[in-house]
Amino acid sequence: MLSLYNSLTNKKEIFKPIIPKTVSLYVCGMTVYDFCHLGHARVMVIFDVINRWFRQSGYNVKYVRNITDIDDKIIMKASEEGISIQELTEKFIIEMNRDADALGVLRPDIEPKATNHIGDIINMIQILIDKGYAYVGENNDVYYSVAEFNGYGKLSGKTLKDLKAGKRVEIDLNKKNNFDFVMWKAAKKNEPFWDSPWGPGRPGWHIECSAMSNKLLGNHFDIHGGGQDLQFPHHENEIAQSEAANDCKMANYWLHNGFVRIDDEKMSKSLGNFFTIRSILENYLPEVIRFFILKAHYRSPLNYSESQLEDAKQGLTRLYLSIRNQKQSKKFEIDWSNKYAKRFKEALDDDFNTPEAIAVLFELTNEINKFKDGEKIQLLINLAKSLGVLTMNPEDFFKGKSVSDEENDELKISELIEKRNLAKENKNFEEADRIRKLLLKNDILLEDTPEGTIWRKK
Repeated sequence: MLSLYNSLTNKKEIFKPIIPKTVSLYVCGMTVYDFCHLGHARVMVIFDVINRWFRQSGYNVKYVRNITDIDDKIIMKASEEGISIQELTEKFIIEMNRDADALGVLRPDIEPKATNHIGDIINMIQILIDKGYAYVGENNDVYYSVAEFNGYGKLSGKTLKDLKAGKRVEIDLNKKNNFDFVMWKAAKKNEPFWDSPWGPGRPGWHIECSAMSNKLLGNHFDIHGGGQDLQFPHHENEIAQSEAANDCKMANYWLHNGFVRIDDEKMSKSLGNFFTIRSILENYLPEVIRFFILKAHYRSPLNYSESQLEDAKQGLTRLYLSIRNQKQSKKFEIDWSNKYAKRFKEALDDDFNTPEAIAVLFELTNEINKFKDGEKIQLLINLAKSLGVLTMNPEDFFKGKSVSDEENDELKISELIEKRNLAKENKNFEEADRIRKLLLKNDILLEDTPEGTIWRKK
């Protein structure tokens, strides 16, 4: 039985889909105004594994991950660069997909953009106004009246009393209560806008996901996911909007992945410890980054450091070494009664426990290294692919081929290896050793085998 930790109830629960063997999954995606960072990578990879595992477990999955393509940051960045908002967002949607593809993240079934659902957003806001949950301020912004929704705080644990006693912020006289939040922003000079019953304007952030999930998955769906930082206020506000509009529960299960920390400090631009996926890919293979993310349980904090990445690289290298030069079967069905497969499945069925699943892979690797069993090798590969790793040709992994185009470097390495082999044939062992040391100095390890000399990056 597959169980997951539900942030709504703060406990682990057996997963019971609304429709048997079907999963409706909505995940809050990226706001596209800059390159994706390590926090985005974690969301992408974690929910990719969840998506993969549901499918491998026999479920039909409808996976929706939205794109926010209109908000204050986008407007500001487009203005700074002197380009249109559409130019900016289209550019970074392409860059986002490049990063996701590099990390082996399968594309969601649907990837809706907020600007394509303005009509759905306006309709939901109007329903909330008609029901008395929302109101139009004197500035023509539309606000959600938090006090009108009895269930507010059930996801985050925050109460109206907590919100009133929270840190002091500038009073907005357009609101009935200062903790009310905006759903529609009246148009400002030189900003994009759409016509609405309340005048020209654009949607607030929270209403986008309520309207899109409702349109694409229905009033009531199985799972809503995202980063822990979205639990309040974004997801709390989504619940308030959706459940007030539809008179039913929004999602049965809420999944939140933990924060990313850099050398045990929270990642932030202000601290200068902010890493984009692109910058990390300059030094590490995408699978190493993916493996690094999965070595921690998705609900735990993920601590980024060079030593942690190097540890992930060494661990993945160990897995690849066990399948190097081994014959692989093109057709292979996993026997889930096998003790390794059974424990691997139990780990992922237990709230997607990837660290435990990876531990099983290492135990299986130990067996392979002892006995070179072909069936165990294929089992290792197939189980690992459930996590999106061991998908490369081992030689490509060892040579770091996907970091960048290194054909010229490979040619130079091959030439040096040929010179070393020739020196050895001529019993010029001093020259052969010099070439080996030169390659080692550049992190190239040589291995002499009966089939010839092969190499990999250190």
